[in-house]
Amino acid sequence: MAREFTRVGVVGLGTMGAGIVEVFARNGVDVVAVEISEAALARGRATLTRSTDRAVAKGKLAEDDRDALHSRVDFQVGLDALHAVDLVIEAVPERLDLKRRIFAELDRVCRPDTILATNTSSLSVTDISVATQRPQQVVGLHFFNPAPVMKLVEVVRTVVTAADVVDDVEALCARLGKVDVTIDDRAGFIANALLFGYLNHAVSMFETRYATREDIDVAMKLGGGLPMGPLALLDLIGLDTSYEILNTMYRHGGRDRRHAPTPLIRQMVTAGLLGRKSGRGFYTYEKPGSPKVVPDEQTPAATQPESTGGSAGSELAGPVAVTTVGLVGVGAIATGLVEVFARAGYEVLSVDGDTEPSAGISETVRASLDEGVARGDLSAADRDAALARITWSASLEQLADVDLVVEAVAEELGGKQALFARLDEICKPGVLLATTTSSLPVIEVAMATRRPADVLGLHFPDPTARRPLVEVVRTVHTSAEATATAQAVCAALGRTTVVCGDRAGFMVNALLFPYLNDAVRMLEAGYASVDDIDHAMKLGCGYPVGPFAVLDAVGLDVSLGIQRSLYREQREPGLAPAPLLEHLVTAGHLGRRAGRGFRDHTGR
Repeated sequence: MAREFTRVGVVGLGTMGAGIVEVFARNGVDVVAVEISEAALARGRATLTRSTDRAVAKGKLAEDDRDALHSRVDFQVGLDALHAVDLVIEAVPERLDLKRRIFAELDRVCRPDTILATNTSSLSVTDISVATQRPQQVVGLHFFNPAPVMKLVEVVRTVVTAADVVDDVEALCARLGKVDVTIDDRAGFIANALLFGYLNHAVSMFETRYATREDIDVAMKLGGGLPMGPLALLDLIGLDTSYEILNTMYRHGGRDRRHAPTPLIRQMVTAGLLGRKSGRGFYTYEKPGSPKVVPDEQTPAATQPESTGGSAGSELAGPVAVTTVGLVGVGAIATGLVEVFARAGYEVLSVDGDTEPSAGISETVRASLDEGVARGDLSAADRDAALARITWSASLEQLADVDLVVEAVAEELGGKQALFARLDEICKPGVLLATTTSSLPVIEVAMATRRPADVLGLHFPDPTARRPLVEVVRTVHTSAEATATAQAVCAALGRTTVVCGDRAGFMVNALLFPYLNDAVRMLEAGYASVDDIDHAMKLGCGYPVGPFAVLDAVGLDVSLGIQRSLYREQREPGLAPAPLLEHLVTAGHLGRRAGRGFRDHTGR
């Protein structure tokens, strides 16, 4: 039987330590909460009080339960207060020398049978454990911030951690209402090993002025479906903590350059710009510790592009009026865009390029609009009006009079270049020509025409009909007028736009797919299972779905194509597609649409 933990100790009462105290006390466990000084102890007590008071205010905790929770916590200065606890969890800053000193002292103070745990998010648990005479009783218990809310705990075992210790802490996690994943001692474990390369890359995008902080964060929230943008998340974690995690992962995780902290992070830490805790990081906050962002010198002017087309629009200086839109293609993206433009009030000419207009795409659009009526998203009259705006054709020549052409054909450069050369001959001067490519260089498509200033990318992240984001991709030739027109059209569609340069992956895919590829590499190395990795990112980072669910939904062949394009452009070894991904594609295991990818979907 698992041992009973009736009294635990927590060392370090910062945001994470105080959160861990709350988790145990909420679940009826007595806690000895330890800090280095009376001042630090007072700050820890205040952090716990604020958290529980917020829970009461939101109706998530009764006042009596809050008071009972606080009565279970014994605040003490000094490690000697931990002499009689069953388990100690250390939650001090990410410095190996500090943690080893604490563990050596805990080894002296605590009973011989006490389990010693570290909440480290990146350091080697083994390196910490050897500071004691009981390394077999040392384990990692990595909680995620905010600890009372996040469900995941990574249980990290070393090569000498006793099996019964692992069993006991797994049972404890279940008692606390947490989901545990048990893994071996490796830099970054699961969640941080996948998360921080992505965060570091986002900083690099901002540092090189590829995109604004707001556009990067909006892109990943609206286009990637994530709960928080990467730069806002770094501010929440703390730039100093993030720097230490990245530094540790770089030094102990194979010296992957993607984990080497970008110079900007180091500079911000040196300048004391640590994020929310200091009141300023990538964003500026109302006061230290506040989540409220306030305007600063980098805040963009509060202007919103107005529509220049569709059912109702007004002229703006710069954009060209658009009332008729040509859509070329028959796949899911083309089908989704036909519906999106028609519902927004545009006259739409859908061209599939065959000898006869495809009945399949028209039936798909009609069925989707019918589903919208059934859900109550639009009225029957609006459905009928949208259908009346759509003309179906098999002839590219009929695009001669449209104001905008959006291409959504297969991701093959030669085919797109041939199509754009035809459009250049057919379309009237000044028509905006847009490609929906997710991975090909827009400039190579644009140069197939004699009007590259009128060509840009409009990347609608999948699923097209539901994602509220559009990446407007401008090349070195794209005119300001073309960019402004694209932004205005997307505003008329009810979409948020982010403007970026013509690089492989643009913003969303350039940040998303290396993370997915890293997850495949982790699986390939046998470090964790598909389910454990997906659980770690969902429950530890708050992602809506895990990386393997994303890969199976997108399609492994599509994902491989995007990853190859990222690697070809940057030649970064860490971006090379994982061999396992290539092998699965070769075997025809392409994800949901094929019935099998990283999971079997035949029975679903």
